Order: sequence, then C-alpha cells, then structure tokens
Amino acid sequence: MTERPSRRGRRFPVGSYLAAVVFAVPFLLPFYLLLRNSLMTQAELGALEWHWWPEKISFTGFTDAFDNSTVPLGRALLNSALVAVISAPVSTLLASMTGYAVARIRVAAARPVFVLVVATMMVPGAATFVPTFVVVGSMGGVNTLWGLIVPGLFNALAVLLFRGFYLRFPQEIEDAGRIDGLGHLGVYLRLALPNSAGLLAALGVLSFIEHWNSFLWPLVIGQDPAFWTVQVAMSTNLTSQAINLPALFASAVISVIPLALVFLAAQRYIVRGIMATGIKG
Repeated sequence: MTERPSRRGRRFPVGSYLAAVVFAVPFLLPFYLLLRNSLMTQAELGALEWHWWPEKISFTGFTDAFDNSTVPLGRALLNSALVAVISAPVSTLLASMTGYAVARIRVAAARPVFVLVVATMMVPGAATFVPTFVVVGSMGGVNTLWGLIVPGLFNALAVLLFRGFYLRFPQEIEDAGRIDGLGHLGVYLRLALPNSAGLLAALGVLSFIEHWNSFLWPLVIGQDPAFWTVQVAMSTNLTSQAINLPALFASAVISVIPLALVFLAAQRYIVRGIMATGIKG
C-alpha cells in the first residue's frame, strides 16, 4: 500500500520561493538594465526622465554595433571565442597536471615548486603586467593569437585546488594502478584525471568566463582591430571622440549571451567541482 504524502510534505514552499525571488533581484537587475538600455535610442538614454521600458523598442543599437566598419564586432566575437575555447581547457589541464605532480609525486623539488606556485598568487598582477608585455612583445606576440592566449595559461589558484583534490585521492586506487604496471603518467591519465572530471569542468567553465571577459591584456596586445576581442571592440563605443550608448549596451548584451549559455549548461558541474575542492561558503 502506497503511503500518502503528509500534509506538511504537500505544502507549497511559498516562503522559500519568495525568498529566492527577493535574493535573485539584485543579480538580475544588471541584465534588465542591459536589455532595457540596448533597446532605447540615444535620446531616451540621455533623458532625465526614468522609463522602466522603452516606449518604442529600437534595434538601432544592434545594427550600429554590427554596421560600424571601423569596429569589426563579428571578428571580435570570433577572437574572444578562440581565446576562451583554447585557453580554458589548456590552462585547466596544465593546472591539473601540475597539481597532481606536486601532490602525488614524492620528489625533493615538489614542495619548493608548490611554494613558488603559491608565491605567484601574492604578486599583484599590475606588477607583472609591463614585464610580461615586454617579454611577449620582444618575442613577436603583439597582434597575434598566441600573444593573446599564452600569458594567461598559468593559473596558480587552479593548481592549488587540484593539489588539494589529489591529496585526498585514495591511495588504494593508485596502488592498484601500480600493481597493473602503471607509472606516474599512467596513473594520472587513467585513474586520477577521470576521477577529477567534476573539478575539471568547474574550473574549465570559470576559466572560459575569465578569458572571455578579459579586457586589459587584449587591449594592449591586440593593437590591430583584426585582433580585438569583444570587450575591446565594445569599449570603442564610449571614447572621448564618440559616444554611442545604444551600441555599447547592445554589444554588452551580445557578449553576455555566450557566457549565459555556457553557465546554464554547466552550472551543475560548477557546484560539484567546488564541492570536490572542499571549499565551504
């Protein structure tokens, strides 16, 4: 006989949903403002009177964003996609390999290497920005795809998280791999790496978002419009010579869409990956 659910169990959690809506408002407000402003005209955006929604929806911002011959937004979107799609898996895999090496390979240099990796997190990015540009520029990296990608492949925080994960990796599984004749590389590729899929996915998504939103480094290394990323192209709509607010907000809406799709598709992996690191809020 099937047990009927209790009256308390059937109760609709109105309070929980209401609290979720209230807490979601501050996070959804920027998206609302982006969409609202992208559908307004320049005159409406400059008016002192507030409108919750444009009286007449205008798509001039979107057409201006793509019709501007001096700002190749389509090429910028492609460049951002290439940078993010290449950087995210490569930097995450490098961090995973480094984390496994300093956690599981018992050699004298493992700890000093790990200390050096952690030490890089204490150096402000502003202090290494100019030296990095000089090195990359002297190697011919200005206005190149590799110049946009390679300097961002090292992620010390990801190494730290992977090391913590691999330190908790069961020794029995590794010993079983040793009995089957696997070396360090075999254990990593066949046992450790597949078991860290959740963390790989989480850090990969976060790396994708970070590289997609990167602005300062692409601004200085991509001096030719053909190597602008979408963030750099978007900034050209607000300069001392030209102000095109509808195109600026329309470009922002366009740039957010890929990130929203990636986040919605991978949000479960982000939660699982963060839980795998042992980080608690």
